[in-house]
Amino acid sequence: MTIHPDDELDPIPPQEAQQRLEQAIVDRLGDDWDSEDTGWLVVDRTAYQARLTKGKINLDFYVDLLGNVNIEEKETTLVQESGRFIAWFLIALSVAIAVLIAQIVQSIS
Repeated sequence: MTIHPDDELDPIPPQEAQQRLEQAIVDRLGDDWDSEDTGWLVVDRTAYQARLTKGKINLDFYVDLLGNVNIEEKETTLVQESGRFIAWFLIALSVAIAVLIAQIVQSIS
């Protein structure tokens, strides 16, 4: 299909884009891709795009204005990895502070 500058573009409606997006995800990952057992997490999702992540893999699904679905598979970015590190660090720090406070309260009693 060739598009000429004089042709009017009739973009795909959001509902149809959503259906094509969901079908592409099912075709790539299977019917039960969104169950907890598969490990896929939805990071971002609109009618025209979705980003799923599992471990160190990102899957980006895009529906263009003509209804074509593009899929890109990439490794996680440095920002994602550093965000995960910071989250684990804050959890560990919170536990350490809670233990420290408990010890202080116990020594005062």
